[in-house]
Amino acid sequence: MLGFSVSEVDAESLPWALLLEADPSERNVRKYLTGARCFSVKKSNDIVGVCVLNTIGDGVLELFNIAVSPDVQGQGAGSALLRQVIDQCRSEGVRRIELGTGTFGYQLAFYQRQGFRVEGVVRDFFLDHYDEPVMEMGVQHKDMLRLGLDLH
Repeated sequence: MLGFSVSEVDAESLPWALLLEADPSERNVRKYLTGARCFSVKKSNDIVGVCVLNTIGDGVLELFNIAVSPDVQGQGAGSALLRQVIDQCRSEGVRRIELGTGTFGYQLAFYQRQGFRVEGVVRDFFLDHYDEPVMEMGVQHKDMLRLGLDLH
């Protein structure tokens, strides 16, 4: 993990700047933080990444938020974080992890490298659930892709 350490933490210890990096809606973040399992990745004792999951069914978790500080992106922190979260969930008997993401961008390839597969599209999700346009690479996100990973 090259200088990165991952641990499960309380939601209160997660930096809001990182949470909002992945999801610009403070209202949405507050909603899924309630009862969530939270993880952080540190480099030199500084939190440089976060991951938030919540139960959505029997043995099924949804990954609601994963973000890495822009100054350490591309250095393996996000991959180390997600790998450890997946491994820990698998060892605890979690059957499946699901998530929603935009239809384009680096996140899609990031999740697919970890084994997640596209399972559906939620049309107009970002238009219906965000007050402001969610932009990436100069393009507005409109639809959400639903991805899943079976752990057993």
